[in-house]
Amino acid sequence: MNKIIKEQITKLKPSATLAINEECKKLEKNGKKIYKFGFGQSPFPVPDAVINALKNNAEKHVYLPMQGLEELRLAAAENLNKYNNSNFKKDDIVIGPGTKELMFLVQVAFNGDIILPAPSWVSYQPQALIAKNKVHWLETKSDFNWFPTAKALEDKIKKIKNKNILLFINSPNNPSGTICKNLEEIAKIAKKYKIVIFSDEIYSQLNFNGQYKSISNFYPEGTIVSTGLSKWCGAGGWRLGFVAIPNQLKEIQESLKIVCSESFSSVSAPIQYAAIEAYKGDHSIYLENVKKILSFTGNYVYEKLKSNLISVARPEGGFYLFPEFINAKFSTSSEMCKDILKNTGVALLPGSDFGLDNRRMIARLSYTDFDGKNFLKHTISSKKLDGGDLRKFAPNIVEGVEALKEWSNSL
Repeated sequence: MNKIIKEQITKLKPSATLAINEECKKLEKNGKKIYKFGFGQSPFPVPDAVINALKNNAEKHVYLPMQGLEELRLAAAENLNKYNNSNFKKDDIVIGPGTKELMFLVQVAFNGDIILPAPSWVSYQPQALIAKNKVHWLETKSDFNWFPTAKALEDKIKKIKNKNILLFINSPNNPSGTICKNLEEIAKIAKKYKIVIFSDEIYSQLNFNGQYKSISNFYPEGTIVSTGLSKWCGAGGWRLGFVAIPNQLKEIQESLKIVCSESFSSVSAPIQYAAIEAYKGDHSIYLENVKKILSFTGNYVYEKLKSNLISVARPEGGFYLFPEFINAKFSTSSEMCKDILKNTGVALLPGSDFGLDNRRMIARLSYTDFDGKNFLKHTISSKKLDGGDLRKFAPNIVEGVEALKEWSNSL
């Protein structure tokens, strides 16, 4: 019998982040205590005003324009410009059912090769494989915040025969939780070789260090920016995101709109109307306290883990850490994570899922396994957080980190 599945699909496995979430549910069902540090999902509730907007628009039921509601595109552009100091217009915006879908469809439309810094988010590479785009991994180092140097990027570009190149940059970064400090230098190289940058800024509003900087500030004509509601607004299950594509990349935008029209048609009407409130409303108190909790929790985990046995960078945004277990002696990082889960109940994702050599004993840790609703309510009415707050509202973080540290010390 002839093969009925395309060859590139047979090389795929289920998304690592979704798979670990399902594995945790199965283990919990069997009575095992699990610390869910593997799945990166916001623990916080959607702001009340945004929920009310969804309720008030639940009767909306007709197909909306494929590109998205005009009022929503305007609100999204203005919100993006406010936070990353850009100059996008409503016509630059394409609304989609989450940024994951949109970045995949950009890859489907794009005729060229893909450069991915190692490490990178788990789905970039599989999406490229499905879209039949060749992937070139670009090595990074922990002492450079897990981002590529300008020289390394230029050297990689020179080795690639195809001159149509799409470079992914994700800052704050998943999986490392760090921020790129050399955006301007990377932008200069991209501009020099006329490559396109896809700047995944889904964590931009969860930046702990003040004003966010986007690589689009340095290379506006060649940068596609994506973001959405899943991380800062706690609305991952609502599935709404957008891309901002400058007029200089009009060919990509027009092609994307065609592909979108033949795939998802348009995003859910009630969700789009609710998203207008998300992007136009004042959610500064909500966002300030979300960041306060994440920064405090991330730094707590960092301080507990860092040692001569565990190398880890201080978190700068999002909700991840990327520890390396120096004394671990397993054949692969996947094997190490299985041992950690078996012996401690702590679920992590191996560094190899993010493009790193499987022989490096690195894993991604998501510090979101806590009661976000009550923690947020407490934080809004409290001036300062302390260890007692974590023990009360985030006991799994305290217990899981302690179990992980004990495991490392026992090796």
